[in-house]
Amino acid sequence: MSRWLFCLAFVFASSLWEGLSPVHSVHAADRPNVVLVITDDQGYGDCGFTGNKVVHTPNIDALAAESSVLTDYHVAPTCSPTRSALVTGHWTNRTGVWHTISGRSMLRDNEVTFGEIFSDAGYQTGMFGKWHLGDNYPYRAEDNGFTEVYRHGGGGVGQTPDFWDNAYFGGSYFHNGKPVKAEGFCTDVFFKEGNRFIRECVEADEPFFAYIATNAPHGPLHAPQKYIDMYPEMRDNVATFFGMITNIDDNVGRTRELLRELGVHDNTIFIFTTDNGTAGGASVYNAGMRGKKGSPYEGGHRVPFVMHYPKGGFATSKTNDTLCHAVDIVPTLLDMCGVETPDTVKFDGTSILSLLKDEADSSFNDRMLITDSQRVIDPIKWRQSSVMQDKWRLINGKELYNIANDPGQENDISGEHPEQVASMREFYEAWWAELEPTFSQTTEMTVGHPDHPVVTFTAHDWIGQAPPWNQSAIRAVAAVFPKKAKKQDLTHNGHWAINVHEAGKFEVALRRWPEESGAAIAAAVPPGEDVPGSSPAYRTQAGRAIPVQSAEIRVDGESIASKTIGEGDSVVTMEIELSKGSHQLAPVFKIPTGEVGAYYCTLSRIGK
Repeated sequence: MSRWLFCLAFVFASSLWEGLSPVHSVHAADRPNVVLVITDDQGYGDCGFTGNKVVHTPNIDALAAESSVLTDYHVAPTCSPTRSALVTGHWTNRTGVWHTISGRSMLRDNEVTFGEIFSDAGYQTGMFGKWHLGDNYPYRAEDNGFTEVYRHGGGGVGQTPDFWDNAYFGGSYFHNGKPVKAEGFCTDVFFKEGNRFIRECVEADEPFFAYIATNAPHGPLHAPQKYIDMYPEMRDNVATFFGMITNIDDNVGRTRELLRELGVHDNTIFIFTTDNGTAGGASVYNAGMRGKKGSPYEGGHRVPFVMHYPKGGFATSKTNDTLCHAVDIVPTLLDMCGVETPDTVKFDGTSILSLLKDEADSSFNDRMLITDSQRVIDPIKWRQSSVMQDKWRLINGKELYNIANDPGQENDISGEHPEQVASMREFYEAWWAELEPTFSQTTEMTVGHPDHPVVTFTAHDWIGQAPPWNQSAIRAVAAVFPKKAKKQDLTHNGHWAINVHEAGKFEVALRRWPEESGAAIAAAVPPGEDVPGSSPAYRTQAGRAIPVQSAEIRVDGESIASKTIGEGDSVVTMEIELSKGSHQLAPVFKIPTGEVGAYYCTLSRIGK
């Protein structure tokens, strides 16, 4: 069944269930609202309520003090994979998202997100901040059920797919697909837009799901100076990292106050969590855990989870230490909100409502879960993996720890418990065998769709060649001229995986610099201004000139068009024909020493 037909069927079924008009949403009082806040690179130990004595998080601490808190909640060790599991209830490797770049951060089109499910059930759905599951149709938030979207591009502000020269303050972001000017610090902007959405929904008497996903405190490390100054005794990088977290905390407080002001606080499920282990706070406090972001050890993937919902009975302190995972969040929210699971969806997770109530539930005692950090083009068995059961942890298929007795995972006890190792390995083998056939399903960017006739690609999603994933690398030509490169002809081995919806003619526009920069293909660009923080802004890197002579378009390894580039040209365009189906698109710029990939490419359908 197509996604459109599925959505129509589900809306109609929901209307019968509620006795509603099939084209009108439920009233706000009929179901709880949802605000889900997820931060980036903030680990379990980067909050006051988890034991950190340095970082200032009074609002999050106050939230935790009157909420249900999970102390053994796990995610993936990096950004995109966690988000794919969180929004779908599926293992990251099932969704096609096991990396943060190289075409492996795009959510497969057959996945159904909580944006789609809640939108079909009559909710207004908003996404604000970091999506990081695709910047092109059909992978964007706006293609996945969110009725209101305000986001940056790529995995962070200033990364390659983001609006040119963005640097945490000011700049432009994408509002429902269109770039709009912004004022202020990025976290403040994303919460402000989320709060605007909440206010508009309440005023319209519409139930809402607000997904507020900050890029902070992910690097580069920038924050308003007043927050950095709150940590004078910390090293610059830690002071900025903690300052970014305290800024988030202030915004959490303002959002909760808005909910009270609007009279919907008690009927709103408010969740605070993070996407992976700490990236900047382990040297200060890591809750006794081994590892940080990217690690298969506990500190790489155990993160805070706080849920508050007064009307549902979740307004007092409850703590549960049962093992659970991001794949559990969608089924739990559907359970709490009275929204039916679509017939076509089978979750890898399960509702953990009983755990949030801190009720004894023996069904979780023997449960096994897996998290891994692939960060490669094609998954590798056992790579950076942790198989978890209760307090047992099997790392990379070899090392065994029991964190009840050894929270720092210092003593490998695999030799003492061979039966436990065998049981966990058997579970992983079955898990891998089920998922492995799906790994070859490359996520392809759709071109030629009548509703999306113009599509822009960036080097962030190159497959087969190390991509320049941020704008500093674009400026420095880092992936093309690495510091230790040998003097030989350069070749471009990357491509974009595309799927042509309908055969026809296309205009291909190639650029060295993005369109909004206005810079010529062969030009250098000056460095931009820095912003407060311990890291240099990406735009402070001077933009190197490339002596481009001509451009060539290769499809499936064969050259099909070429053109000389004139002095001062900011773009070179060519017309090509593409047949329906899957292709590898690889435009290149020719230079005296070989070739380099075109960093930015736009395909526009011009006829059949």
